[in-house]
Amino acid sequence: MKIGLLKETAVGERRVALSPEIVKKLTNKGFTIKVSAGAGENADYTDEHYRDAGAEIVAPEDALNADILVRVRKPSASEAAELPKGSILIAHIESCELDETLNTILEKEIVYLAMERVPRISRAQAMDALSSQSNIAGYRAVIEAALHYGRFLPLMMTSAGSAKPARLVVLGAGVAGLQAIATARRLGADVLAYDVRPETKEQIESLGAKAIELDIGESGSGEGGYAKELSEEAKAKQQQALADELSKAHIIITTALIPCRPAPVLVTEEVIKNMRDGSVVIDLAAATGGNCPLTEADKVVVKHGVTIVGHTNYPSMVASDASAFFGGNIMNLLNIMVEKGEGGLELKDLEEDEITKAMRLRSES
Repeated sequence: MKIGLLKETAVGERRVALSPEIVKKLTNKGFTIKVSAGAGENADYTDEHYRDAGAEIVAPEDALNADILVRVRKPSASEAAELPKGSILIAHIESCELDETLNTILEKEIVYLAMERVPRISRAQAMDALSSQSNIAGYRAVIEAALHYGRFLPLMMTSAGSAKPARLVVLGAGVAGLQAIATARRLGADVLAYDVRPETKEQIESLGAKAIELDIGESGSGEGGYAKELSEEAKAKQQQALADELSKAHIIITTALIPCRPAPVLVTEEVIKNMRDGSVVIDLAAATGGNCPLTEADKVVVKHGVTIVGHTNYPSMVASDASAFFGGNIMNLLNIMVEKGEGGLELKDLEEDEITKAMRLRSES
């Protein structure tokens, strides 16, 4: 069974769907891996690394000639037109509605397994790319905050004087938020965190942060461990109650996302105006409108003396490890998709497993 590893073409994307280490494990299982020349160069994986792992280095059109195609990002419409009819594509889908790319894929009877749609059940944890990449985003967001903040994060005491630790607030205690909390605590910041889901309080405190508790009249706990959208009344109460805590922060890292909905506004312009000059806001929701209305996607701007960072692809900033993690998710997925038969590896019925069934793109998606 052949796997084609395609090079990413999205602007600024440095990741690759399989690292050489994962390629070696897959070839040992009996897969033939065709790697598009230069596929891993932006993640510091050379063609030689892949060749040593047992892959074939081929032209892009030859990598397309495979049973299963893997990549990180959704292909463009023109790229989708080149995909082989009836093949299997595994990648992020990055869409809540059908668009030109997805319609082309459906028309060509390509089986698209969307990595965002891995169900949140225990046996699927090892395939959960949203979690693996969000973990990296939370870590890198703190590094970005430290880069833009012109002061120390930890308490610093010297013969020349001392500096108090930075007051850092994390909004959203999902995977990215919890990793941001852990990283900021390791760097010595004074960390507070807030989430609309009351069950996260214990997780926040277990990492050494203080949980901000607000009475907004309803819970934000949704299905599958995700947050749900609050009512307009609860949103207004939340913004008002958060304002004082946020205005005292030196660094705010926002991670609040609602699947297939615009990001909720948590950091208002009034909060930004009240923050100290030189403060920093890292908005991980920039791609879906931002948790701050002043955020500009893929830009770093200064508003009212506060630096607001709107990067939309933090995992790509840690491309080597992000690729290794994503590749591990892919390998674990392949383990439930394929079995050994008399003639070699054989594809199972993807509709028989609840994981692959849930991941599959359908015309009614």
